[in-house]
Amino acid sequence: MASATKPLQTLILTLVRMLPFAASVALVFAPAIRGDEKKASDPWSVGQIVQPAELARELNGKSGTQPTVVYVGFRALFAGGHIPGATFHGSASTEQGLSELKKWADALPRATNLVIYCGCCPFEKCPNIRPAFSALNGMGFEKLRVLVLPTNFATDWVDKGYPLQKGM
Repeated sequence: MASATKPLQTLILTLVRMLPFAASVALVFAPAIRGDEKKASDPWSVGQIVQPAELARELNGKSGTQPTVVYVGFRALFAGGHIPGATFHGSASTEQGLSELKKWADALPRATNLVIYCGCCPFEKCPNIRPAFSALNGMGFEKLRVLVLPTNFATDWVDKGYPLQKGM
């Protein structure tokens, strides 16, 4: 009986010693799990990220000033469904779309509470969000944020029951 207890004690002691390491790993990766981490290739700071639930509250007027929401993805997806009140000015993955976005934004005050989003595909692979953010940020917008939709618009907005508007 004593010989069976020794391996169990060794296992428990090993697990106890690994606990601080496991906790530190969890702390490092917690932002990635939540989807609010800043990747090295992202042009925005953590403070320039907005989560879907937070934006939905803002759109319901529960957090102060209404943001100006701009969809920077593909026309067909926008027509199929978008955030109510959002505007479309071209896909930011094309020179023409980016040019249209900048032309529209040029007339806005630089203090505009501006939120951009796409949701065409997984956030980290989106061809539209980074060029749009970089262009608008370069224009000097002081309250520019990006809506984080980790999977896509359907999964991270529509399926969560947030408001939806269809058509152009």
